[in-house]
Amino acid sequence: MKKLLIFLREYKKETILAPLFKLLEASFELLVPLVMAAIIDKGIHNKDQNYILKMGLILIVLGIVGLICSLTAQYFAAKAAVGFSSKLRRVLFSHMQQFSFSQMDSLGTSTMITRMTSDINQVQTGVNLTLRLFLRSPFIVFGAMIMAFFIDYKAALWFVAAIILLSCVVFSIMFISIPLYKKVQEKLDKVLSITRENLTGVRVIRAFHKEDSEIEKFRSRNKELFFAQNYVGKISGLMNPVTYILINAALAGLIWTGAIQVEGGILTQGAVVALINYMSQILVELIKLATLIITVTKAVACGNRIQNVLDMKTDEKTDEKTNEKNPVSMKNIRDINDKDKNSFLEFCEVGLKYENSSEEALTQISFRVERGQSVGIIGGTGSGKSSLVNLIPRFYDNTSGTIRLNGRNIQDYSIGSLRGKIGIVMQNAVLFKGTVADNLKWGKPEATDQDMWEALETSQSREFVDEKDGKLEATIAQGGKNLSGGQKQRLTIARALIKKPEILILDDSASALDFTTDAALRRAIREMKEKPTVFVVSQRASSVMGCDVIIVLEDGKSAGTGTHRQLLESCQVYQEIYYSQFEQVEQSGKFEQAGQSRHFEQVGQSRYFEQVGLEGK
Repeated sequence: MKKLLIFLREYKKETILAPLFKLLEASFELLVPLVMAAIIDKGIHNKDQNYILKMGLILIVLGIVGLICSLTAQYFAAKAAVGFSSKLRRVLFSHMQQFSFSQMDSLGTSTMITRMTSDINQVQTGVNLTLRLFLRSPFIVFGAMIMAFFIDYKAALWFVAAIILLSCVVFSIMFISIPLYKKVQEKLDKVLSITRENLTGVRVIRAFHKEDSEIEKFRSRNKELFFAQNYVGKISGLMNPVTYILINAALAGLIWTGAIQVEGGILTQGAVVALINYMSQILVELIKLATLIITVTKAVACGNRIQNVLDMKTDEKTDEKTNEKNPVSMKNIRDINDKDKNSFLEFCEVGLKYENSSEEALTQISFRVERGQSVGIIGGTGSGKSSLVNLIPRFYDNTSGTIRLNGRNIQDYSIGSLRGKIGIVMQNAVLFKGTVADNLKWGKPEATDQDMWEALETSQSREFVDEKDGKLEATIAQGGKNLSGGQKQRLTIARALIKKPEILILDDSASALDFTTDAALRRAIREMKEKPTVFVVSQRASSVMGCDVIIVLEDGKSAGTGTHRQLLESCQVYQEIYYSQFEQVEQSGKFEQAGQSRHFEQVGQSRYFEQVGLEGK
């Protein structure tokens, strides 16, 4: 938590002035009981109305000046707290953006959302209250005790005893509750996690009629959070009643002692009233201090959680760090690329093991791809297809072996320069709220209308974009909910194509497309003048049949590498995949895909191979 205080550096003036004005307010408040004592002992005792009015005006002035000081302190404290949380939120978000996929998997989305929202808000409240009360409350407590000693040292002993006992109670409760509040926040993470899952998958939940079971699951998590909050709340709740008991006991002792001394002529009535006022001030301030400590306890627990995230070192290299370790300029890289027209991507005995996993997701994967080639990656569910292509842009780092791009280890590239060469379309088509143009410019911020229409044409998206009102300015709902699955996939492909990448990765990105559109898309990509190296990940044999190289994966291992015809002859896994999806009906020259109701009417084998670019392979 202490490390987070650096975010208050820009608000040094506010962090000094806020408690300073609070101390001024407290000073004026400590004078009030003395003025009241003077009114009683001199004004009322002597029946001097002018003196009473004069001292009454002094009380009004003290109140007005105290109010002004309080409002000024509130302003500076709020400005510092809001500025602190705003900067902390920016830094935390920026830091999270640099996390690798492994780190995000380890932390969890719900945890990161909690850190960004609930935790930072709690820390902001803690900073605000600390600036306002951290010095004021102790100042009044000890100030009242000192003023009591000036009035009567015997009566002041009640103040000393009360403050010592109260300090023991306050710090004991704080010591117990800090770790408990940390557990409460962890329970809150779980509630947010299940809430997020339900909101994201609401359609699936309703489709399978699982509302009741999900409600029960949420109720269970919510009950755990309730009991955790209730338990720590009971402990923290002891603060106020114990404080009241101790203060009232001290107050009773003070009245008893004061009455005896007034009877003996040692103290005046005004002095006893002043002592009671000082004890009442201590009571009020200790209640405030108790609230402050509870809030600060929560803030410290939340701040430590935020600090743990900030302390996580990002796995990804920035451009500056990489250039320090590997001083190869971008100009030199371009020169290497120009000299080596057959630059390639090479996997050498590559393995991948996810964090906290007992088994490897990929084992000893080796292949070489020349510039401009198309590579198909096929295999069953869980065979490691997506894991393999995620290694290329370094979403995950390989745990063994080497991956080279243009003859250079990809870990020697900065993340920016590496991903600048790659266009990737994920399995889940994610679009953002805005317009068609806004989404396409994620791939190339400076893209012109011509660039966008060219990318739409290649991705087979132009037809449906042309039909929309506004065309490029047509509105896209959050998550692309106003588009069909195929339209979303084609727009995400256009977004990747618009940057003219050297390497294009299509991770099962055409699963919602019909066979004709799929074939037209792959033909358009082959005809691109930039000739990118294309990786096509799919479970459909028809999507990879036309690739120059096909890699067959099974349980994270390479089961075969070659062209479509070579694999049909030599790879049993590929044969099983292919024949489970296609069977040739010689009499009618049709292809039927298993599970599909329609056939490729009037398209024989040679015609279909020509469409997908497989002729002669």
